[in-house]
Amino acid sequence: MPDAYYMACLDLTGRSVLVVGGGRVALEKVDGLLVSGARVTVVAPQTMPELALREVELIRREYRTDDIDGRFLVVAATSTSSVNRRVFREAEARSLLCNVADVPELCSFILPAVHRQGPIAVAVSTGGASPALAQRLRDDIAAVVRPEHAVLADQLRELRPWAKSHLPTYEARRDYFAALVKEALA
Repeated sequence: MPDAYYMACLDLTGRSVLVVGGGRVALEKVDGLLVSGARVTVVAPQTMPELALREVELIRREYRTDDIDGRFLVVAATSTSSVNRRVFREAEARSLLCNVADVPELCSFILPAVHRQGPIAVAVSTGGASPALAQRLRDDIAAVVRPEHAVLADQLRELRPWAKSHLPTYEARRDYFAALVKEALA
């Protein structure tokens, strides 16, 4: 595992994502992917009834290698470590992003604890060291991010095209938005 991860926000809108597994952990991963707009396929011989209520393609059978073909990323969330290792190995061979739930050494990316408030997403990661600590810190931070922050974010988003066309430099735009945020949150 690396000492530090490169933090990024992925645009999964309309992208094909495979989740291998049909239990509670898989359901949690599916819910996060759906919120992000991903097109999710779940492959598992048995699934929780709640998965059938989600907007996913549900394939009730064992994982096969060709299940990862054409995917943007893959999540393995089975209770069988040999299947999880196989999914990771096969995703790596195809240069696909892969997360094996709760096994950081079998991940090309890890998932932070996330709090969402409108367009704002606050993510906390411990680099895989302790999901429980990440969740606690996320909850503490979530108390600071209020609905009015989401409203402000939407208002600032609407101003971006104007600022881009009227303020010629990055620095001018940065200072303009910093002043608006300072005034709004004073």
